[in-house]
Amino acid sequence: MGRPRLFGRLRAAVLGVVHVAALPGTPRSSLPLTQIIDQACQEAEIYKDAGVDGLIVENMHDRPYTLCPGPEVTAVMTAISAAVRRSCPHLALGVQVLSAANQQAIAVALAAGLDFIRAEGFVFSHVADEGIINACAGNLLRYRKQVGAENIQIFADIKKKHSAHTLTADVGVAETAAAAELFLADGLVLTGKATGLPTDPGELKEVQHAVKIPVLIGSGVTMENVNNYVDANALIIGSYFKKGGYWANSVDPERVKKFMDHISKLRE
Repeated sequence: MGRPRLFGRLRAAVLGVVHVAALPGTPRSSLPLTQIIDQACQEAEIYKDAGVDGLIVENMHDRPYTLCPGPEVTAVMTAISAAVRRSCPHLALGVQVLSAANQQAIAVALAAGLDFIRAEGFVFSHVADEGIINACAGNLLRYRKQVGAENIQIFADIKKKHSAHTLTADVGVAETAAAAELFLADGLVLTGKATGLPTDPGELKEVQHAVKIPVLIGSGVTMENVNNYVDANALIIGSYFKKGGYWANSVDPERVKKFMDHISKLRE
């Protein structure tokens, strides 16, 4: 029997993204940890006040990413995530640790009291800009079991953005989705080809037809195209909620509020 759905029966639950500042030890790191935490909590409060349904904390400013982020990244992401949890005790909260640091994300979520992680490379290997990312479902679910974190849901990217999928060109998105469901993913994330680029609405329908688990949209949602995605279980929105619609900028409260007012009407 599957786990209860994190967002219940809500259509198109909205998850804002907290892109934390560059972490200690990464090339663009410049802020003390206390300031990084304060900024993350301030953005989380903006999202909460605007009425989002959940948040995901992500270290996207740690460019260029590595396939083996150091223990300092796990430690700092735990401190940030725990602070965001205290700021938003009633929101669904998740974490992604780049790049493909999925076991580290489980550890962060367990220690910080989060609800889910976003996982890269769950099924089928692919070539990303960080290098080759191999399928991790078997090891990841065993690790989740070993550390007693089975309450933490895993939302798995399939045919992920910023990646080449020539190795699996003969495996369609529906087949990939079905494989992730077979390998016990709790939900699937669909994206466009890059950050901020829209997901193919046709792929959403195709994947929803192929699986029974939740399907989330992971990139490119805007006020103008959200009608294409209202049947998704959740929308992860980062770029559109930022000033000027650019992911690296600070959160724009007006953009978030207007979007939430709009999506509320679409759900009626």
